[in-house]
Amino acid sequence: MLTPIPRDIPGLPALPGVPGPLSAAVPAAAVVAPVRRPATAAFRLLTGAAAAAGVTLALLHGSPTRALTYFALQSGALAAIVFTLSAQRAWAARRPLPPALTGATLLYTVTAALTHHLLLAHTTQPFALADTPADATGWPALAGQLLHTAVPLAAALDWLLLTPPRRLRPRHATVWLLYPLAYLALLLTRGALLTPGSPDRYVHPFLDVASHGYQHVLANALLLCLAVYALAILLVTLDHIRPAPLRRRRKTGFRLRAPVG
Repeated sequence: MLTPIPRDIPGLPALPGVPGPLSAAVPAAAVVAPVRRPATAAFRLLTGAAAAAGVTLALLHGSPTRALTYFALQSGALAAIVFTLSAQRAWAARRPLPPALTGATLLYTVTAALTHHLLLAHTTQPFALADTPADATGWPALAGQLLHTAVPLAAALDWLLLTPPRRLRPRHATVWLLYPLAYLALLLTRGALLTPGSPDRYVHPFLDVASHGYQHVLANALLLCLAVYALAILLVTLDHIRPAPLRRRRKTGFRLRAPVG
């Protein structure tokens, strides 16, 4: 007759190196049901549509080759894609896009707006464009207003009112600077390869090597990159100190109560 082995042997010391029971971490998505945000989806869809309309009008009512070299048009195309995808995720109650991507979209659209309004839009500025917004009429003027004013403002409002805070990191600012650096390098290389006197050689006056020389242009490019990096650091800092957007509290199926007795 066989005697069963007891599960607990009195006086037997515990085996060293054997871990105890581990608590499994449960993700928040498994506890809290995802929530559809139709108002957020509608706002982001309108923002993406405005960006797409601005890009389309700029391409249809101007030189596509010249228009594609503008930073505002490239950032507008990025905003059209990012806000459309963000609207779809908010409507379907899916996880939002990575904050590095949405933060980059905000930084680039705001950079394009500030560069246009502070350096290029006024005839009194040393780097004013020959075709100022006051001279533009019709569809080109509407495209400029969408890409330089409406879309950047909508992106800033979406970040302030519809996006949770404390998602941006200082390392994002360094990564975001890679695109402006590549853009400046591409413009200078393109201008060096085109024939002198070409109207599309340098699309921005502060990067016109033929008029200012490489030393002056490189100094302008350095100041512009430092300004973009400072703006990125400012966005990250404000993201960590700004309050969370107001949301309506949802009722749950149970409520914790204090123990009785």
